[in-house]
Amino acid sequence: MDLSYIKKIIKLVEHSSIDELELEEEGKKIKVARNRNSGVHVQTAQTASPQVPSSYNSPQVEPIKPAVSNAVPNSQYHEVRSPIVGTFYRAPAPDAEPYTEVGQSVKVGSVLCIVEAMKLMNEIESDCDGTVVKIIAENGKPVEYNQILFLIEQAK
Repeated sequence: MDLSYIKKIIKLVEHSSIDELELEEEGKKIKVARNRNSGVHVQTAQTASPQVPSSYNSPQVEPIKPAVSNAVPNSQYHEVRSPIVGTFYRAPAPDAEPYTEVGQSVKVGSVLCIVEAMKLMNEIESDCDGTVVKIIAENGKPVEYNQILFLIEQAK
């Protein structure tokens, strides 16, 4: 199972009434479960026999409203959002300095944080020049897909 396939499965669960989906394929097992209060949880494992559960063959897909909205109404700031579900880290290591602080100037491509997903560390970069005005996500806490992480006042 490749990462894009797993992301599609996560989106399927996020945007449906399914609370849990478990797949076995080519000796690998993935379980995606929704906790209505804290988003989607993914668990993978190796298995002996490949199978695809019958619940996967015909899922019922219907749009759902997010449990927690983190939208900033009429925001004058640029929003940097998480491209994936994972754990938010402000620094590359527990004893290292954070990548960025409130009030710090950033350029396009500046690393702002890391979002860890399935033991992969994904650097999140600024997509605009400006000044960090707010860090919304909490260090070491889970973040959801498209959740706002930073607010940046764009340079003029």
